[in-house]
Amino acid sequence: MNTTSTSAVHAEAWLPDTWFGRFLGLGNGGLGGCVDYVNLDYGTSLHFAAVGSDNGHDGDSGSVFLNHPEVLNDFAFRAIHVEVVIGKQIVEAYYGRPHHKSYYLGCSTGGRQGTQEALKLPEDFDGIVAGSPATNFNNLLGWGAILGRFVGAPDPTGNPHFIPADLWDTVASEVLKQCDGLDGVEDGIITEPDDCQFRPEAIVCTAGQTTGCLTSAQIDALHEIYQPLFGTNGELLFSRYDPGTEADGNAQAYFSGSIFSIPDDWFRFTVLNDSSFDFENFDLDTIELGDRVDPGGIQTFNGDLSTFEARGGKFLTYHGRRDQVYRFSILSKNVTYEKFQANVQLNIQTLSMPSLDSFYRLLLIPGMDHCSGGPGAAAFGQGGIASNVVNASSNNVLLAIVDWVEGGVAPDVIIGTSTDGQTRTHCRYPQRSVFHGSTFTCET
Repeated sequence: MNTTSTSAVHAEAWLPDTWFGRFLGLGNGGLGGCVDYVNLDYGTSLHFAAVGSDNGHDGDSGSVFLNHPEVLNDFAFRAIHVEVVIGKQIVEAYYGRPHHKSYYLGCSTGGRQGTQEALKLPEDFDGIVAGSPATNFNNLLGWGAILGRFVGAPDPTGNPHFIPADLWDTVASEVLKQCDGLDGVEDGIITEPDDCQFRPEAIVCTAGQTTGCLTSAQIDALHEIYQPLFGTNGELLFSRYDPGTEADGNAQAYFSGSIFSIPDDWFRFTVLNDSSFDFENFDLDTIELGDRVDPGGIQTFNGDLSTFEARGGKFLTYHGRRDQVYRFSILSKNVTYEKFQANVQLNIQTLSMPSLDSFYRLLLIPGMDHCSGGPGAAAFGQGGIASNVVNASSNNVLLAIVDWVEGGVAPDVIIGTSTDGQTRTHCRYPQRSVFHGSTFTCET
């Protein structure tokens, strides 16, 4: 489908023989331009007519955006709407009747796309599941690049702040030693990372010690990493890297000594339009430039969901508390719930707390990595990757949003399942998951 004379979106529709009258649009991940076949299969297994697109380009490189502003616009905001408009036409032509409700499922970039839809195109979907949404996109990717710079990227050779992979295991062990028990049980999961005030100096090398410890320069790097990132004028650009997310090799996304590929491509090919940019020159000014340029209007940070709310739309967000790619950036002890609402674009000028509850839920998932995986009970119907998904609305966010839209039953909790079959109840924000002897319960 041509979107302009220089851009096009390719989409694919999977149409089940047994259709329950529901349409499902799918998002993408990273800078990716790949049809989400896993979730096309997942959606049709639940009797949705499912449609996914390539987001306006092939592959997962950002090089396609260089000097191609319309391709960038497809990625930033247009592709999902195109897949919805054309997809609904295909569905009606195939079944001989229109859909009766329309849903969306996506995580990371897909979560940002779902948020953008609710803000700018509120007629497209009745229910949206937007996981780990990459809103505040430019600052998020700038923060990702700065994290690498803290340890010497793009060339850490001889840099005293660089932390090799084996020492990240030492860091991860110390984080758990200090913070795993804060929730009342030592299970390898930090339920509330906001409560963890990690003290890296506990593992500084002492006289004569050369293994299992860090130098003072490496400790300085950790202090930079585990605190919020502020701009040149003292404004908050992005929140800290959460203690606990560095476990199981996850730290290598940002701290391998190279700039993480997604921020590298984004700043190189869209913000700066300079394929030869040297990331030795990347700094706070570069991040602030990205925020000003806002390529394709991708920031997905300012807006108003009142139109989506007024037409009866329901919006559900989830985020892993061990997300190694980015944290839910506004959750900290010094941020009010009103500020939280503002940062997820919820028009606090007109929406009271009861109004917010009438159409929005945030579920925080202890022990879950980026979108899925990790030691926690991280399978709850958010996608087709996990083989242990339970297809009941109490255990499945996609079916839960259906119950909310069509039956008026809002999800207060969701039950997740871990890889070993254990279950755990996940709470909606601002409730907290509190351990009582043998189980976790949700408390305000």
